Amino acid sequence: MRRATIAPGGRPGPAQPATAAMQIRVLGCSGSIAAGNRTTSFLVDDDTLIDAGTGVGDLSLDELLRIERIFLSHSHLDHVLAVGLLADSVARRRTAAGRPPIAVHALPETLHALRSHVFNGVIWPDFSRLPDAQRPVLRFVPIAVGEQLDIGARQLEVLPAQHTVPAAGFALSDAAAPAAGAWVFSGDTGPNPALWQRLARMRVAKLVIETAFPDEQIELARLSRHLSPALLGRELAQFTQPADIYITHIKPGELDLVMAEIARLQLPHRIHQLAAGQLMRVE
Repeated sequence: MRRATIAPGGRPGPAQPATAAMQIRVLGCSGSIAAGNRTTSFLVDDDTLIDAGTGVGDLSLDELLRIERIFLSHSHLDHVLAVGLLADSVARRRTAAGRPPIAVHALPETLHALRSHVFNGVIWPDFSRLPDAQRPVLRFVPIAVGEQLDIGARQLEVLPAQHTVPAAGFALSDAAAPAAGAWVFSGDTGPNPALWQRLARMRVAKLVIETAFPDEQIELARLSRHLSPALLGRELAQFTQPADIYITHIKPGELDLVMAEIARLQLPHRIHQLAAGQLMRVE
């Protein structure tokens, strides 16, 4: 298992002591867009993004300027859309201040997709070479499932996911308070035995897991490697820890139905509906 330390600006450096409880702000948690719906993105403390969906657009310019690193679960548009727009918004100010590039951490296949299909000069300018190759706004950093990284006072582990493209989930914990447990994000995933095998050896405080479709679309969920309530129930049967579980990635217009179907499962877990704007703390 590879381990690395990431200092502010995404460059290797010594870990920093924790100064406050880890907090995760839900910028977006919907499976697509509509009024009041933002796609997946989480702001960790004030300088790290987990995914970069449309919810990033609700951050102020000053908040955008504080972002130093982004971890992407996979290459689908609802999770990466804001990477290029963020780079465009902060480029002049970061360059003028001599700030290092924002580190974009993702699986090699995800980075290849971004370079080929987004930052190609056709869909969007290549901010890994702009304003020039010596002072880019973005820096692409490959990661691997099983890798553990020290991010200042926080620790991040890359978890397995099963999706239609190479994908990952993430576990975040406070290096100074390991007993508090981890905040875990499943990423977009269908049935995923490897995730539960890993979580069985990890203290989990909060688990954010997707349920994209209602059970009437269970075949679509299987085909697209997402979960429906029935599939979620089978997954959570493999997870025996007492933890708060938050449901994410529900399609617009399906929220009440999906949550009602989950409630009928009578799972032995504390189930919550995730909401944009929610602030989650691990302490």
